Amino acid sequence: MDFNVKKLASDAGVFFTRAVQFTEEKLGQAEKTELDAHFENLLARADCTKNWTEKIFRQTEVLLQPNPSARIEEFLFEKLDRKVPSRTTNGELLGQYMLDAAKDFGPGTPYGSTLIKVGECQRRLGGGEREFMQTSAINFLTPLRNFLDGDWRTISKERRLLENRRLDLDACKARLKKAKLAEAKAAAAPNFQETRPRNYVLSASASALWSEEVDKAEHELRVAQTEFDRQAEVTRLLLEGISSTHVNHLRCLHEFVEAQAIYYNQCHQYMMDLQKELGSSDGDVYPNAFTVNPAPSSSASPSTAATLPVVSIAGAVSTSAPEADTLKIEEVQPPATGTRKAKVLYDYDAADTSEMSLLADELITVYTVPGMDPDWLVGERGNQKGKVPVTYLELLS
Repeated sequence: MDFNVKKLASDAGVFFTRAVQFTEEKLGQAEKTELDAHFENLLARADCTKNWTEKIFRQTEVLLQPNPSARIEEFLFEKLDRKVPSRTTNGELLGQYMLDAAKDFGPGTPYGSTLIKVGECQRRLGGGEREFMQTSAINFLTPLRNFLDGDWRTISKERRLLENRRLDLDACKARLKKAKLAEAKAAAAPNFQETRPRNYVLSASASALWSEEVDKAEHELRVAQTEFDRQAEVTRLLLEGISSTHVNHLRCLHEFVEAQAIYYNQCHQYMMDLQKELGSSDGDVYPNAFTVNPAPSSSASPSTAATLPVVSIAGAVSTSAPEADTLKIEEVQPPATGTRKAKVLYDYDAADTSEMSLLADELITVYTVPGMDPDWLVGERGNQKGKVPVTYLELLS
């Protein structure tokens, strides 16, 4: 192997000089060239862009692929420059399981036919998820990754080079300062025995030797200053390009939001179609199982009302809502059998005499009556009786 000894020695000397300069700066024993405020702002902005881009990139990866093992596998395939194999989504897998179960249970049975419908919907949801993941990876993740692996690495490399140029410049400044001090000292009180070389130059004066050293240090300083200014300009141009990066990432962000909106809109449409299909086909077996109620807290009321015992009221019994408001709670009689126990989830203060106040964690007896608002039940606690809201209860039996 061919080694350039001179170059190796020169590089070692430069590295040692930079290390000494860096150490003295940290100890406060050497001056440091400061960058202008605009340049410092560009550096801070670049660091901020890198940090937040990296966090957004990592979290988007988690959103699109929650499985850490799958993310590691995809990372390895990318590093090996190989195509990532197609992977079945959870929705597609669930849909396939439902279709296989329907074959065993019998497609003609109510349960089997429903499994087929739900399974097909789950497969469509899984397909929509796959398309969303692919679109987001191409339009959003790839530009962020390109910035982190490409542009930012270039910026970091040039910043490190600028820091080395600054250390060289400050070392030259320190060397020139020491040479000038030594020249002034030699001119004031020359000492030929100490300042002239012992074996070579016998007649040169100390001031002449230090004058040459000063000229050499000034030349090195001019060269170092030129290299520093050139590198600072290159780094400045790269840092100012961060603005273009923000514009590009803004466009990618809009595309990501658009893909996400399309995906969730598809999911909503698939579920609405499935709900209508199940409601039309199973309406005779489960009359209100898939009816959408506009009331905000009535999602659990159809099933609750269907499983609670119905009692008669003294006098005329009506099923219309307006007449239900005229029901007299004191006339309601509990059923002979079939009442249910309920646990109170939250405190509730009665709004009028027809309602009963509740305390969290207490147990009460509840039942329903014909024509009563499905969001309410009749509750009993000892000698107390009144209407209670369903959403504040957990039915136990």
